[in-house]
Amino acid sequence: MAKIRTKAPSCSHFYPWPMVMVSCISAEGKPNIITLGASSVCSSAPPTVGIAVKPERYSYGLIVASGDFGVNIPGPELVEATDFCGTHSGREMDKFAGAGLTVQASALIASPLIAECPVSIECRLVRTVDLGSHHWLIGEMVASHVDEALLDENGTFHPLADQALFCFGGDYRRVGDRIAKWFHTRSKGNPAD
Repeated sequence: MAKIRTKAPSCSHFYPWPMVMVSCISAEGKPNIITLGASSVCSSAPPTVGIAVKPERYSYGLIVASGDFGVNIPGPELVEATDFCGTHSGREMDKFAGAGLTVQASALIASPLIAECPVSIECRLVRTVDLGSHHWLIGEMVASHVDEALLDENGTFHPLADQALFCFGGDYRRVGDRIAKWFHTRSKGNPAD
């Protein structure tokens, strides 16, 4: 495989991006949603997730002021609502109403969740890191809400691969076929780094 050095590095060279709908709330109690492609689990103990948000975005100020946010993971059936919430401003409209989404009350944070998303995670903001055009907002996961269809009889989470929504080269896509099980090489005697 021949590779060519590009003129400049681009975030689009890092793909795919899992789509999340981040819910937040104003001091006056107005709920809002921002769609983000830049998010990631940061730590498993304590469980934390990071989201990249431009400081000039309406949602950024709401999250910093309230100190919390909800990470809602949409499935492919929510592609229209996901795109809508990423292309309209909450300064000018109620995105829940505009996207046809339902506010779901949280258990431990002020920000609401999105009822239609199969997975919603309540997060308390623990750190903000200025990285340039975006700030990395790190939230500790304090509660999660999962569609019962994704839980087995023991309450163990079993996500459906075709239900994840990603951005891949500017297009919305779903996950493809499983090609291997995580840590499958360990059974072949390879030591972990």
